[in-house]
Amino acid sequence: MFDLLISGGRVVDGTGQTWFRADVGIQGDTLTILRGDTAHVLAGRVIDATGYVVCPGFIDMHSHSDLAMLSDPRHEPKVRQGVTTEALGMDGLSYAPISPQNLGPLLDYLAALNGYPPADVRWGSVKEFLALFEQRTSCNVVYFLPHAAVRIEAMGWEARLPTAEELQRMQDLVRQGMRDGAFGFATGLTYIPGAYSDTNEVVELCRAVSEYGGIYVTHCRYSLGDTLLDPFREAIAIGRQSGVPVQISHYHNPVDGMGEKMLALIDESRHAGVDVTFDQYPYAAGSTLLHSLLPYWVHAGGPQALLERIQRRQVRDQIQDDIYPRSGTLDGYIFSHINSEKNKEWEGRSLVEMAQAQDKRLVDTICDLLIEENLGVAFVARTGNPDNIRTILRHPAQMVSSDGLLTGDKPNPRTYGTFPYVLGQFVREEKLLRLEEAVRKMTAIPAQRLGLKDRGILRDGMKADIVIFNPDTVQATATFEDPKQFPIGIDYVLVNGRLVIDQGQHTGAFPGRALRLT
Repeated sequence: MFDLLISGGRVVDGTGQTWFRADVGIQGDTLTILRGDTAHVLAGRVIDATGYVVCPGFIDMHSHSDLAMLSDPRHEPKVRQGVTTEALGMDGLSYAPISPQNLGPLLDYLAALNGYPPADVRWGSVKEFLALFEQRTSCNVVYFLPHAAVRIEAMGWEARLPTAEELQRMQDLVRQGMRDGAFGFATGLTYIPGAYSDTNEVVELCRAVSEYGGIYVTHCRYSLGDTLLDPFREAIAIGRQSGVPVQISHYHNPVDGMGEKMLALIDESRHAGVDVTFDQYPYAAGSTLLHSLLPYWVHAGGPQALLERIQRRQVRDQIQDDIYPRSGTLDGYIFSHINSEKNKEWEGRSLVEMAQAQDKRLVDTICDLLIEENLGVAFVARTGNPDNIRTILRHPAQMVSSDGLLTGDKPNPRTYGTFPYVLGQFVREEKLLRLEEAVRKMTAIPAQRLGLKDRGILRDGMKADIVIFNPDTVQATATFEDPKQFPIGIDYVLVNGRLVIDQGQHTGAFPGRALRLT
């Protein structure tokens, strides 16, 4: 007897092969594919999936849910999209391993990205951090060792390369984190403190990862060389020199025609024997921390030193021309999160608009706001290139990711809409991908990349992470103007065999697990 029988649906199994008609039986956390007449099959409950697609749960290869899942374990913005597994530690900006004296400043520095954990929830090692997610959240998690925490533990917020002893300390932390269950190592080479590193430092840390079969995930060093392809060439070189597979995060560029060139680089590298893949979100906009606009040297010494430094007029005069992006304008930079209620009215409005309203230089508006909000400000940058997104989407090495921030009232709509947007807009409306191909990019390909042997495909004996959606109605409803809207057409989501979304509503179940590399 099965606990649950999903009957009458079209099974899209994650492999990319054409759908087939079958029922899916679930007993405990494991599934069985049932063909033919199942009228005799006994089950505690039957879900009639006629007209629905039944597929593996979606794996978000790049999320920023590290602390949000601890504060709100229902995690509805993601699980309602069909996400059953989240990759944490992305951009090298997360919190384990960490010592008590270093955790507080790191929490403040990244608050606009990840928020804060509950006041009584603290940890030190990766093992302790992963334990916080075990059977306490709606989704599974996989964790990548964050460069920021590793570097701060070894050498603080120093704006320099490590000594031999400090590099050895970082390698030891990486090895211990891998033994504790991490899937690899993640960097954010345009964020502090990762920006203070060089290629060799990252290569040496990846060599420690290679001993355990992990992978390297990177937000590339976008300031490097030509600032177009050279950042990605560094990532590929790190993989070549260390022997570790490379996953390039949010692979995109706003410059017209760069999509084809970026894919040519991937093909050239893979042909040369470098194991490189990438993920991508489907919206033409980025999201990040306001203080990331400041030059690297301003951050040296950590968040308190940064706040003290930007109070000085001479510092502001020195950096005012450095805060502008390559496009030379900040008109499309819209506040998504501001810590205090006093300034909440500016969420959804632009940096430029605030500066004009205050009759201040832009640099003064930014610095004054960062001081007032203790760095807790994030923004959405409406600077993406829809044509490049569509070009890159179709490459066989592409995977889907949200890169979604869960802070603020005006987040990027990708936080609530990424996976249904791909299914509704790119598959059904634009026909850029076959349905089976799109599902594969959300399930089997990321599972293979992570080394998950029991998820990502619907096959006998696999774990029952399952999504049931209507292919005719599934769509994202989140917009830039009203981003905190749940999608439609995704009516059932199971995690480890338990219904988390049932007829479109959250059940209150927390069956998520902290998965570990084995």
